[in-house]
Parts: sequence; structure tokens; C-alpha cells
Amino acid sequence: MPEHNDHRFVSKFTRNTMALVLAGGRGTRLKELTDWRAKPAVPFGGKFRIIDFPLSNCINSGIRKISVVTQYKSHSLIRHIQKGWSWLRGFGEFVELMPASQQSKSWYVGTADAVCQNLNIIRSHHPEYILILAGDHIYKMDYGPMIAEHVDKKADMTVGCLEVSLDMAKSFGVMSIDSNEQIVRFAEKPAQPEPTPSDPEKALASMGIYVFNAEFLYEQLRKDSKLPNSSHDFGNDIIPSLIEKHRIFAYRFRDVQKCKKDYWRDVGTLDAFWEANMDLVSVEPQLNLYDKEWPIWTYQEQLAPAKFVFNDEDRRGMAVDSMVSGGCLISGAKIKDSLLFSNVKVNSFAFLEEAVVLPNVNIGRNCRIKKVVIDKGVHIPANTEIGYNREEDAKRFYVSEGGVVLVTPEMLDQHVHDAS
Repeated sequence: MPEHNDHRFVSKFTRNTMALVLAGGRGTRLKELTDWRAKPAVPFGGKFRIIDFPLSNCINSGIRKISVVTQYKSHSLIRHIQKGWSWLRGFGEFVELMPASQQSKSWYVGTADAVCQNLNIIRSHHPEYILILAGDHIYKMDYGPMIAEHVDKKADMTVGCLEVSLDMAKSFGVMSIDSNEQIVRFAEKPAQPEPTPSDPEKALASMGIYVFNAEFLYEQLRKDSKLPNSSHDFGNDIIPSLIEKHRIFAYRFRDVQKCKKDYWRDVGTLDAFWEANMDLVSVEPQLNLYDKEWPIWTYQEQLAPAKFVFNDEDRRGMAVDSMVSGGCLISGAKIKDSLLFSNVKVNSFAFLEEAVVLPNVNIGRNCRIKKVVIDKGVHIPANTEIGYNREEDAKRFYVSEGGVVLVTPEMLDQHVHDAS
């Protein structure tokens, strides 16, 4: 087995691996935030998109053959990848797009079907191993050790996993393993998840990260495609069908940051999305975006630096415990505990607190805004108050169970979305 140099593991295994990033999901639990874009295309962290995290993990892990499988409202996702990831072309390295093209006379009907419909393209690249990733999670992971362990154990398939609470496990595939970490049982989104032997409050959940021997995957997908009652999904169908006769192993998630607690987030609900962004503005965030050894790559516009103007006692442009991206103009307004994406303008006497503001938003004078997610392109009229009266907010906007208010252009009769 090749030596593990620092935290990066680049070897013949990663060089002979092709990654497939499944990025076709809508993400309905994010409500109107995904009305115009697929979940992996949702902006995150001030300048990134969710898709940038698995793609960056691939690049940093030494995996340079990457295909992104798209379907639902994919225009902005495709445009982002073309602008930000097209540099990786040539000498057998690429990030290519696999839009749903109805090669089997239907749209993708499951995660396995999404891969199966593209087998002719995948085979043309002659990979030895195939890494399948979900395109809608926030985390840092070196995939090299996982692939190496897969090879070392002579596995047919390896499933990335982590321990989660029993309540959270209801939304994931849950597995049980033996002393050698071979999977002996697997249930997709069980109503009563099986707890781990070491902790009755936790279950071992699938991260939607799979390593396959390429020829083994081709064979299993062909078999599954012929089953009339299959939903053609890795969690529902493929994994349960393989456990008894094949070597299917679990691989426990390891965060490259070596944090006290491994960082992995499914930002699939508005509350989870808001909380993950809010974590970034804390003094010691769990996710380190300033990590030079494991950079998160993305496309970004060429923008002027953020600017803060006016210094009067009642009209001071300032931001505290916040992140403010390029192109922002804070004009005599106060920003506290908030994250502003690119090209946000906040006008005089406005006050923002615990706000996640996506790009190209304009917030008028004298606004008071708290605990919100404001979608791209919104213009908040002067003197608007949001986040202080839940009943009034619910008449105009979506309010989550956790009290986060989502504001989109359509909610304010501003039909300005450019599908991005």
C-alpha cells in the first residue's frame, strides 16, 4: 500500500478512479430556495456552491476524472461547472457533465439508474474503481484512504458511513457491521433505526459515498436494470441485494481537518442550511474555510473589495462577527452575526442580525432583519421588518420550524429570478 503523505493520499488507486457526483436532486426540504435550482447548486458559505465541496474533495484527493450527473433544473449548476471547473481538461483529466438524456427512454428514476444510463460513457474512460458521491453535502474528506482500504480488504463495494443520532438516521440508509466492518444488514430510511452496539443512541448511517470495483458495478447495474420491481436505487435495491453473497464493507468517515468532531452536514432543510452558514461566522467555526492545505475551489466573479461607508453615531457602516464577500457595500448600516454573499448592498440605518444573504440582494433604508435566509436577487423595500413577528412573517414568507424566515423574490412579487 502506498505511503500516506501528510493527510493526502494520492496513489495509483486514485489515479485509476473515476468519480461520479450525483447532482440531480431538487432538495424539496429547502422549500422555495430550490424552486429555480438543484440543491447542489444552492450557494453556500459566502462564495461557494454546495457542489464545490465534493468536487474539491476529489481534486484534493488526486481524483481527476470526474463526471457530474444532473437532472432537475440544472441550468445554473451546469453554468457554474462550466465557468469554474472547465480548467480541468486535457491529459486524461476532466470534470464533465452528464445531463439526463433519456438514453433508456426515461428520465433518471433512481441513483443506480442515473449511473446505469451512462455506462457507455463511463466504460469509455476505462476506470479500475468507481467512486460515487452525493453532490449535496458539506464536508472535507480525503477519498484516497477509503479507496486504499477498499482494495486492501478485497471488497466488491465499500460504503462511507458515520454515526448519527437515531432520529437523524431515519433519513439515511442504516447499516450493521461485524467485527471486520463487513456490512451484515442494511435498511434504507428505517422507521426504527438499529443502534450501534457501542452507543444505543446512535446508528451507523450511509453518507451516500460508495467505492466499487468497476466491472463489479457494471454487472450489478445490468442485473438491477432488468428487475421490474426495482426502484433502481443504491440504498433501496443495490446494497441490500449484495450483502449476502458479496464483500460489502463500511468505511468510517475521517475529516481531513482532524477536528475534535468530524464535520459533515446534510444541509437539506432550511434550518440546517441556516445553521451551517451561521457556524461559519462564529469565532471558531467547525468548518475551516481558511485551510490552505485543503482548499475549496469554486468559480467567482471579479469583484471590487467589500466597502463600508459613513461613520456617524447613528449611521455607521460596520459589520461584527460576520463574513462579508466581495462587491458588498455596507452604507451606514450595521451587520451583526451574519453572512453576506457577493454584491449585497445594505443601505443606511438598516440592521441585520443572524442573516444569510445570497448574492445580488439590495436591502433598503431603515430595515430591521433577523434570522433570515434571503434568496438571490431580492430587493427588500425600505422600512421592512422581518424576523421579529412570526405571525406577520408567515403571511408573506416561509417560516421554518426553527423560526428561520425564507425570503425569495416571488414572495415580494419580484419575478427577477435568472434560474441561478
